[in-house]
Amino acid sequence: MKDYLKELKNPIYQTVGEAAEEMGVVAYAVGGVVRDIFLNRNSNDIDIVVVGSGIELAQATAAKISPHLSVNVYRNFGTAQFTHNGTMVEFVGARKESYSHDSRKPIVEDGTLQDDQNRRDFTINALAIALNGPDKGCIIDSFHGIDDIHNKLIRTPLDPDITFSDDPLRMLRAIRFASQLNFTIVPETYDAIVRNAPRLEIISQERIAEEMNKILLSHKPSIGLSLLEKTGLLSLFLPELVALKGVETINGLKHKDNFLHTLEVVDKIALVSNNLYLIWAALLHDIAKPKTKRFDEKIGWTFHGHEVVGARMVPNIFKRLKLPCNEKMKYVQKLVGLHLRPQALVDDTITDSAVRRLLFEAGDDVDDLMLLCEADITSKNMNKVKQYLQNFAIVRQKFVEIEEKDKIRNWRPPIDGEIIMKTFQLKPSREVGTIKDAVCNAILDGLIENTYEAAYAYMVEVGKGLGLEVRIEN
Repeated sequence: MKDYLKELKNPIYQTVGEAAEEMGVVAYAVGGVVRDIFLNRNSNDIDIVVVGSGIELAQATAAKISPHLSVNVYRNFGTAQFTHNGTMVEFVGARKESYSHDSRKPIVEDGTLQDDQNRRDFTINALAIALNGPDKGCIIDSFHGIDDIHNKLIRTPLDPDITFSDDPLRMLRAIRFASQLNFTIVPETYDAIVRNAPRLEIISQERIAEEMNKILLSHKPSIGLSLLEKTGLLSLFLPELVALKGVETINGLKHKDNFLHTLEVVDKIALVSNNLYLIWAALLHDIAKPKTKRFDEKIGWTFHGHEVVGARMVPNIFKRLKLPCNEKMKYVQKLVGLHLRPQALVDDTITDSAVRRLLFEAGDDVDDLMLLCEADITSKNMNKVKQYLQNFAIVRQKFVEIEEKDKIRNWRPPIDGEIIMKTFQLKPSREVGTIKDAVCNAILDGLIENTYEAAYAYMVEVGKGLGLEVRIEN
């Protein structure tokens, strides 16, 4: 029989086994590290289950490593953890759980290894390797999880209705694993997700967003996103995305399915970048199309201004999902608001001022903006795709030329609000903003040079046009 301890490369497992042997209990490596042996993946997860006290085993193991190693104990949950050489090691006693209908917090009782495996979310995660005892080195696979790994299947160990009703987050985890591993959710498990989808309401937005982020960072996020939509889960936390789905036809003219288009764009971004918030920008870039959709008898379907409306929707979506409402949100908002602009720069008669203005507005995010724009080309007409990409190559070259000449990326105008208020003896007001914008636009449009002297003179001219007098000369 194969000794699977040899597959556990971290020496901590041997130390845990020795500590468990000295305590007279049996410990097991469980979860992702065991699953990933059969997937040929490296795993940093170290989860230990012991038929006994997880807290006492954690303390005994830490003491064998170093008398100075600190152990974090969570007595209410019967768990403990410590970090050694940058790796977190978590311990829990084998247990069985029961749940009330309106909570995902379990009632916990001591149990056997079988009880502990019963409570696992999926068969592929219900695997254990004995670290000591008579079965040392053996793998315990009570639910044929190894077969499911080989067959690329996601299923629950026990009744999926009970599994998902007890902990609805497992429905998102099923879809996340399907997306990350390119596995198929078996029909009875899939159907149980559909039936239990409304139970997601008891899960916090933070936990939902955490699973959503992992799906978006999958090699092919559309697998998970499509499953979220089909099972009804997506409509519960991101209905704006579901609203993109479908095609409408009037007078023989139809628009594309913007949900499917969005999935294509997200997949294309995921192939070239692991920047989570660039992928979020791809997910939300057309989010306002349902709100801006109009039919024009002459030109057909239009979505005028969807980039502007979409940018305004981003903060509310981030706030609702408890995503970070900081510079990361502003980055997504910026890319959504600017994603149509590069296409407008491909005309041969494009002015330097238009390129200069986009460079100014995009700043250091201009390269990510171009990745989004290129991913946004999902036409099945390869000649059209080729032309678009050639156009974007021209835009990229113009960016380089203008940046070398004007150094406009992340530029700040030489005249700020403080100078304007001091010159005209103004308090913060609309006039200050009007003058500041006028100076900035004049430089971006090439009307004046990008110097303090030229900007100051123009500021004075604009101020006089507003009926203001210079109170303090330069």
